[in-house]
Amino acid sequence: MKNSSKKLTKKIISGKFKGKILTLPSKTTTRSSKSIVLESFFNTLQFDIVDATFVEVFSGSGSIGLEALSRGAKQIYFMERDRDALKTLKANISLTDPSACEVFSGDSFVNIEQVVAKLKKTKTQAYFYVDPPFSIREGMEDIYSKTMQLISSLPSEIVEMVIVEHMSGLEIPKELGLFKMKKSKKFGNTTLTYLS
Repeated sequence: MKNSSKKLTKKIISGKFKGKILTLPSKTTTRSSKSIVLESFFNTLQFDIVDATFVEVFSGSGSIGLEALSRGAKQIYFMERDRDALKTLKANISLTDPSACEVFSGDSFVNIEQVVAKLKKTKTQAYFYVDPPFSIREGMEDIYSKTMQLISSLPSEIVEMVIVEHMSGLEIPKELGLFKMKKSKKFGNTTLTYLS
C-alpha cells in the first residue's frame, strides 16, 4: 500500500514561478481543477490579471491563485476551511511570494465578509474565482445554493469579475445579484461560468 502515501502534485504552468511544483491535498478533502480548465481560464484573462487582485474562495492547494500570482497578479486572497488543505496551501505559498498572499482560514461563507471589508477599505476591485466542492460530496448538498447567495451578496464596486467552476449539470442563473452571465464554457463534467 505504498502508493497511497504518494503525494499528488501540480506544476505552475506559466509566468515567473513556472515549473514550481505544488503539492495537492488529498483527493478526499479537495478536488483539483483540471489543467485544461485552468489553461482556458488563464488564456481568457491573461492580460487582465496583471497587477490585479485575485480572490480564490475555496482555495484547496491554492493552485489557481498561485498561477495568477505567477502570471502577474499583485495580491492574492486565499480562503480555505480544511485543515490539511490549509497546511498544503501555506507550504505552496512559501514556494512563491508570501508577501503578496493572504490566507483566510475557516468557513469561506463567513470569511467572505472580511475579504469584502478589506477590498472596500482599499477601494480595490478583484477577480473572484469560486470553485466550491461538488455538491455530490457528503455534507455538501446545499453548497451550490449557499455559493449563489455568496456571489449575489458581493458589492459590485469590489468585483472585476466572478468566475465559477462548477459541475456541468448545474444551471447558473443568467443574473446573480448585480452580476450578469457573460459566458459559459464546458469541459466535460466541469464548466466555467463568467459573471460581471
